[in-house]
Amino acid sequence: MTSTKLSVSIKGTGFPILCLHGHPGSGDCMSVFTEHLSQRFQTISPDLRGYGKSRTSAPFEMTDHLLDLEALLDGLAIDRTLAIGWSLGGILALELAMKYPQRITGLIVLASAAKPRGSHPPISWQDNLYTGLAGIINLVIPGWQWNIDTFGRRSLFRYLIQQHTSTPYRYLAAAGTPAYLQTSKMATKALNTALRAGYNRLPNLAEIQCPCLVMAGEGDRHITSASSLETAQHLKESQWLCYPNTAHLFPWEIPDRVLADIDHWIDSQNPDFLKKSGL
Repeated sequence: MTSTKLSVSIKGTGFPILCLHGHPGSGDCMSVFTEHLSQRFQTISPDLRGYGKSRTSAPFEMTDHLLDLEALLDGLAIDRTLAIGWSLGGILALELAMKYPQRITGLIVLASAAKPRGSHPPISWQDNLYTGLAGIINLVIPGWQWNIDTFGRRSLFRYLIQQHTSTPYRYLAAAGTPAYLQTSKMATKALNTALRAGYNRLPNLAEIQCPCLVMAGEGDRHITSASSLETAQHLKESQWLCYPNTAHLFPWEIPDRVLADIDHWIDSQNPDFLKKSGL
């Protein structure tokens, strides 16, 4: 299959950082990273195929995302980049590092794993009802604590968030819920097909030679922190950070702490880590 031209947001100047969102998601969901990192670097945040504004009506496979991302980097004449991936985006970042080792100089993998495992309980009709109510009200009045306490804590958001403050709910209103509504059936099918096939790239992680930062929320039920730790342990050069009292959306729960840890990790790397080829 040929590549699909992706809708992309580019901010800032300097060494490029490719920011890859999860499912359901869009490039806007990565604004928690791009708004901060674009003050020092160039951030490239695409809508993956079938997500956001990168529309498609044709079936595709997970591996087609890699073709799209390669074409995106080629079109922007980017030969070396750091990759940040959240959830599904973390899986794609790992895949990019394995497929294009000379191109990916470092990885930041959040709430993700090379062999993802979940611990999500069964979903009831009450869960769906309260999630719908919480989501609609939060769109109208983002971060309203009454809605959070009345519906949010009783909804499926309780498995995505541990800290039910206005901060993550404002991100949900601005990016999360719109991205959910824009995610195509084709994107969902491609992901589910890969998961049903028993996706497991742990044996291949030794191929990744670049430095890696693996971050997780201790209470993550979608991709457990144990499976994220397992990924970190299989990487040759990795640092592991796990945040208590957080879940799958931990970058939206504790953004200041996560961004400070990312800054510290980037600054601790070898200078060649952030050098373009030929410089």
